[in-house]
Amino acid sequence: RNGFACMMLADLFELGQFLFVVIFTTFLLCCVDYDVLFANRPLNHSQAGTDRAKVTLPDAVLPAPQCAQRIRASGWVIFMLVMASVFWLYRLVKVLCSVLGYWEIRSFYIKALNIPSEALCNHSWQEVQARLMALQRRQQLCVHKKELTELDIHHRILRFQNYTVAMVNKSLLPIRFRLPLLGTVVFLTQGLQYNLELLLFRGPGALFQNAWSLRPQCKRAGARRELAQQLARAMVLLGVANLLLCPCVLLWQLLYAFFSYAEGIKREPGSLGARRWSLYGRHYLRHFNELSHELRARLSRGYKPATNYMNSFSSPLLAVLAKNVGFFAGSILAVLIALTVYDEDVLTVQHILTTLTLLGLVVTVSRSFIPDEHTVWCPEQLLQRVLAHVHYMPDHWQGNASRAETRSEMAQLFQYKAVFILEELLSPIITPLILIFALPPRALDIIDFFRNFTVEVVGVGDICSFAQLDVRSHGNPQWLSAGHTEASAYRQAEDGKTELSLMRFAIAHPRWQPPRPSELFLSQLKEQVQRDAATAVPARQALPEGTLAASLLS
Repeated sequence: RNGFACMMLADLFELGQFLFVVIFTTFLLCCVDYDVLFANRPLNHSQAGTDRAKVTLPDAVLPAPQCAQRIRASGWVIFMLVMASVFWLYRLVKVLCSVLGYWEIRSFYIKALNIPSEALCNHSWQEVQARLMALQRRQQLCVHKKELTELDIHHRILRFQNYTVAMVNKSLLPIRFRLPLLGTVVFLTQGLQYNLELLLFRGPGALFQNAWSLRPQCKRAGARRELAQQLARAMVLLGVANLLLCPCVLLWQLLYAFFSYAEGIKREPGSLGARRWSLYGRHYLRHFNELSHELRARLSRGYKPATNYMNSFSSPLLAVLAKNVGFFAGSILAVLIALTVYDEDVLTVQHILTTLTLLGLVVTVSRSFIPDEHTVWCPEQLLQRVLAHVHYMPDHWQGNASRAETRSEMAQLFQYKAVFILEELLSPIITPLILIFALPPRALDIIDFFRNFTVEVVGVGDICSFAQLDVRSHGNPQWLSAGHTEASAYRQAEDGKTELSLMRFAIAHPRWQPPRPSELFLSQLKEQVQRDAATAVPARQALPEGTLAASLLS
């Protein structure tokens, strides 16, 4: 997060944004005379003059006593202000505690790691990690073991994230729904994720009793049903709490979305058609022991290939409709713009600016449905380019890149920005329903997951066993680890998650010493790659030189 100053300012400005939204919204509701602002009621000025016939902003603002009286007269405004004040004070305490933590981290970097704040941007994560490991050898920061490995450090940083990635990989989370017309829908928002973290990791009754240790009863098979009942009860209670707070949270989501996106949509309506990696996609595509900045960099490299793949699909029917709608709207817009250029008084006509804005929006949206006439349709090659960066895709996508089902499943990972905004707005309504009705039936499976896939590592604490990158315990025979795995189907990671995570971690940390089975798997994989490279015919030798060959190779 770029150092102490950036972290502190970001948290303080977040507090300031919340305060601004609350105060500004209250001002707009109670302190503005909209009859005067919209000229529905004439002004009675004591001074004569044509210049005073125009309405100014101060004319539409009510005096402070009248504004305060309006606030006191509205019970629901007072209730919302009280709720907002309580939440803001809670956030203030959290920010103050965070700032103290940030200062300790800053002091550790300066004094222990010898990295001054001004030089922080010049150091890579690998350099910081190497200094930390050297410091452990000199000063024994972790008293339970002499040396910390790269994997130990990642286990401590990503303890809870590895559990989440594993639960998504085993399809335990998130909840999938089948809806009419929409098919299978995966719903995972920031609000739902926050509630899941409270239930499993950070809440007062969570499965983890502190930042490094699972509650002892979670490791006993005899207590699984009792724990499942407690977890299901906690889910329902948390869902009821979310339901009670739904009006406040929904109002905040609407206001924050309006203030955040309205200006951008007005300036660039096509931004709603841009895509982003969904929250579910980030968990599904994340390797075990992959830090957040590494994940962001990898998905950023895959952004353009994924956009090209999704844009390669187009509906001929929608294209025809969009061309004609765009033509009619563009024609009217052109005439209005020409009239405005000829005489700017046209802008004073009532609703003319609204009409221009809406017509511009219609034209922009229509153009987004019209495919580029120079695009060559090659979905298989485009999907392979996506796979080169994101590393994961279901087996049934292979050879089916041109199918609509593949595209719709890809859209769950790589969603429209408009869909992301809509999901976040609906989250305060849907999240309580998921917590009350959909999650409790899975409580026993979640308890079993934590009991079966938790191991205790000396000097690290309780971690997800998948994060140990051991192909013998969690390997998949279909992913080149045949003969090296003893894992049952229940213990195997899906989609080659263990093998791919192991390869990525070994490449990123060449000095790391993996477990013996994993080391054997890596050595055999390298030999296989070298054999394939030696026997493969170079592409430029397989085709004759010339324009046709260059076109095919491209």
